[in-house]
Amino acid sequence: MDSQQSRVLVQLRDLILKGGFGPGERLAEIPLAERLGASRTPVRLALTSLEHEGLIEPSSAGGYQMRRFTAQEIADAIRVRGVIEGLALRLLAEDGAPRQLLRELHDCLDAGDQVVNKATMELDDYAAYVEMNDRFHSLVVEGCGNSTVQRMMVLLDSKPFAAPSAMLPMQSSMKEGHQWMQHAHRTHHAMVQAIEKGQGYRAQALGEEHVEIARMNLDYALERPELATELMPGMKLVAARAR
Repeated sequence: MDSQQSRVLVQLRDLILKGGFGPGERLAEIPLAERLGASRTPVRLALTSLEHEGLIEPSSAGGYQMRRFTAQEIADAIRVRGVIEGLALRLLAEDGAPRQLLRELHDCLDAGDQVVNKATMELDDYAAYVEMNDRFHSLVVEGCGNSTVQRMMVLLDSKPFAAPSAMLPMQSSMKEGHQWMQHAHRTHHAMVQAIEKGQGYRAQALGEEHVEIARMNLDYALERPELATELMPGMKLVAARAR
């Protein structure tokens, strides 16, 4: 994949995940090329890749259109992420993590402690936590040394609201959001401890349990669709759960 095609793919995926298109909206090559300042060929190739990722679908009128996602699809993707990250954590614990990686993980723990242990968290604190959280989970996946795990995580990160920090905007709006963030960060500490002690099964279990907070945030978002769409515009792509 050349640099322009890669850039167009990243831009289009980002637009989709941020709610730049509505469900059923047609994705025509020429308007997209003009919007992105690119030629039609990389746009066409990017659309093919996005269909392969499951983000868009063929249109009956030709070309592609934005698809709608079910709440179950999102929950399933989050759960699979827990399994994949759990495996990455187990590999690190059983194979031994390099000292540099452990230092970087501890840097993440320290950065998280600085924001979640405040009496109250401001908007900048939540932003700092998101940055730390993304960094922590990237270090785990990149550091485990398993290329298949890494490829699977890239695919999962392209799914709506399946990435590690994707549901955190909802958590920041919850009355108990600060407490849940403290709980999640205590789990980060436990993960690193399990890695350092070589406790593979414990590390794996922590990774799988960790994503339950994201699934809770998803339920909270589905119960409050207007707030969810305001905080996370991409939620308009998720079909309301049947009552």
